[in-house]
Amino acid sequence: MAYGDTAYGDESARSLDRRDPLAALRERFVLDPGTVYLDGNSLGALPGSVPARVADVVEREWGRLRIRSWTESGWWDAPERVGELVAPLLGAAPGQVVVADSTSVNLFKATVGAVRIAQAGETGVPGAAPQRTELLVDQATFPTDGYIAASAARLTGCTLRPVPAADVPSAVGPRTAAVLLNHVDYRTGELHDLPALTAAVRAAGAVSVWDVCHSAGALPLGLDAHGVDLAVGCTYKYLNGGPGSPAFLYVRRGLQPRFDSPLPGWNSHAEPFAMAAAYEPAAGAGRGRVGTPDILSLSALEEALRVWEGVRVQDVRAKSLALTDFFLRRVGELVPPGAAVSLTSLTPREHARRGSQVALLCDPADEAERVMKELAAHGVIGDFRYPGVLRFGFTPLYTSFEDAERAARVLGEVTGGPR
Repeated sequence: MAYGDTAYGDESARSLDRRDPLAALRERFVLDPGTVYLDGNSLGALPGSVPARVADVVEREWGRLRIRSWTESGWWDAPERVGELVAPLLGAAPGQVVVADSTSVNLFKATVGAVRIAQAGETGVPGAAPQRTELLVDQATFPTDGYIAASAARLTGCTLRPVPAADVPSAVGPRTAAVLLNHVDYRTGELHDLPALTAAVRAAGAVSVWDVCHSAGALPLGLDAHGVDLAVGCTYKYLNGGPGSPAFLYVRRGLQPRFDSPLPGWNSHAEPFAMAAAYEPAAGAGRGRVGTPDILSLSALEEALRVWEGVRVQDVRAKSLALTDFFLRRVGELVPPGAAVSLTSLTPREHARRGSQVALLCDPADEAERVMKELAAHGVIGDFRYPGVLRFGFTPLYTSFEDAERAARVLGEVTGGPR
């Protein structure tokens, strides 16, 4: 299959699966053959090798080695070591990613840290750029990002200004300290223009912070290539790290000496075991750590990331576009205008503006929850977002074209479309 050319016409799902170069990856996951799982944009499927790895950590590393595992099993270095596995999937060179804490905690570190960098100015002296008193946030942001941005603004003396992502180039200016943006709109699946928006933020002298929760592991990010300053993302969606697996924090190498975390902890101290009264931050990405790492979750994530060995993110992106093209076409054929429940795609058709999910708006909206429940009863798992949105997340590592075909057919049945 020539990924990148998704003009497949009426080719069948089975034929597409036979020509899919990533099809064998499906065998690396624990999947129920009776279920079509299209919720990887919320929680990724379990990689088959993870249970044995977690059992070994519990039984041998914790059970027998106990405290010796901090050194002998590499527990202490796990946040940086796992960060090095995540980095290539983000388009980041080594030494810029640490895996620790939750997405919300990392968003707080990154956003406050970004404002502090901007307000320090080129001299690096706090207060050197007092005019930087504005924090811009994506108007359609995920709620937590908005809450964190509001708190960061209060703590740093900034005015919080929500703006549509597309308006950032005209909104950012000499008063702007930092801009917090979502790469993919979690409701609609719309992909925002990371290179152009990052360039606009930098041209204005502000610091960029990207939430890449809904794009990491689904498409190439090019954080280094596009000059992103800071980025945060979870690891339990397209990276399949498991429920509550720790998030990552990316700090561009050139900014690391100036990154002043609002949550300094003993784990990010330059000499953590000196137990010094005064805080001195560690060099590199390690200054993004705070407290003792969650070893069980980190170990599960570390093992889960092994499914990426030999996989190119560019190929994953190509399959994602092919899958979502196919699904949108089949939904259009199986749920035509005039169905009892009509569906309109909120997800852009243009590839450059599409993430790896499809969001469909139900009409009437109050039918959406029923439709999703009936889909689940027929073995098709997606999710519902108020007031009337059906979301389907496509994880190319394990989602097949036959999955997309079956989901579209069941959707046609439960909405009253043709059978």
